[in-house]
Amino acid sequence: MDSAFLITGFVTLFVIMDPIGLTPVFVALTQGMPQSRRRQIALRGCLIAGLLLSLFALFGEAVLGFVGISMPAFRIAGGILLFLTALDILFQRRAQRREDQAEEEDHSNDPSVFPLAMPLIAGPGSIATIILLTGQHPGIWGLTMVLGIMLAVLMIALVLFLSAGLLERALGKTGINVVTRLLGMLLAALSVQFVLDGLKAFGFAA
Repeated sequence: MDSAFLITGFVTLFVIMDPIGLTPVFVALTQGMPQSRRRQIALRGCLIAGLLLSLFALFGEAVLGFVGISMPAFRIAGGILLFLTALDILFQRRAQRREDQAEEEDHSNDPSVFPLAMPLIAGPGSIATIILLTGQHPGIWGLTMVLGIMLAVLMIALVLFLSAGLLERALGKTGINVVTRLLGMLLAALSVQFVLDGLKAFGFAA
């Protein structure tokens, strides 16, 4: 088992999915709802996001090959996309967009599919990360590791959603901002590594 890949993959997907940053948004989306209803929305949202990401893990690279995009090229593009996401996290633009989506959503409807499952959990960054990780370890074993990483992050997200009220009171707004900024710095470094890996595959970097 490639422990380094598991750790790097978990950290990358955890940071890009950002369950901690999503928790206050989940609270806003389910404001005023009974606990049982919140639990249903959390379970459904994580399940739908998991199915979407699994589809991209299974068929994402095949789709890229069909349209003529090489894995190194996608790795560079994905790294740039993740870097832009890291900038959004660091300067809190991402959190503001999520809050705006939560305010615009009609709470009388079910927010588990939109915006919770997609684009908040299974957004462009998460999809790109899943395809990148699958491309790093082709084959059944690599796919199994990536799906395991995804399930682990989704389970953490589900636990945080189910204990959203407690977490929000424990960390407070300042605590959540501090943790989110630290995760943003980590994602910026990881995204640069993706770009360097892509350049190396093209022979531009040692």
